[in-house]
Amino acid sequence: MNPGQITVRRLLPEEAGLFRSIRLEALATSPEAFATTLAKQAADPLAHFAQTLTEAAVFGAFLDSEITGMAGLYREQGERKQHRGVLWGMYVRPAAQGRGLGRALLRAVLAHAQGELEQVHLSVVSDNEPARRLYESEGFTAYGLEPHALKQGRRYLDEILMVRLLRPVP
Repeated sequence: MNPGQITVRRLLPEEAGLFRSIRLEALATSPEAFATTLAKQAADPLAHFAQTLTEAAVFGAFLDSEITGMAGLYREQGERKQHRGVLWGMYVRPAAQGRGLGRALLRAVLAHAQGELEQVHLSVVSDNEPARRLYESEGFTAYGLEPHALKQGRRYLDEILMVRLLRPVP
């Protein structure tokens, strides 16, 4: 992949096909990083992806005009949890990694959350060192470990739970 112009923007519901393609690629390329499976998501109709783009803020990272990554943010449900958001689905194509796309996606999500939420949570597979370093460098701190959070075949994966406070706690 040649160096090019990086753009990060929120995906619109009418871009459900674009979102579906990068999401399925993420699940195929890095299945250990996600709670859902390629088989499950591939069976979802296009309307499901459009609905997700309506209900959550999903950002696409583009290198020139080609989508090369994504990250989503949703607000927790329930009266006592609406101050919290969850970062999910973070993915950058392997060939595009190391160009700042992950950081740009993360910053776009945090900028969107600022003013709407008080904190953003995420979980990351414990052996994904590059992702952990990125999150820590952008102010996320670990607050727990969920052992055997995911199971892929016979392999269990632990997840580190992380949070970034967006404003000081009163």
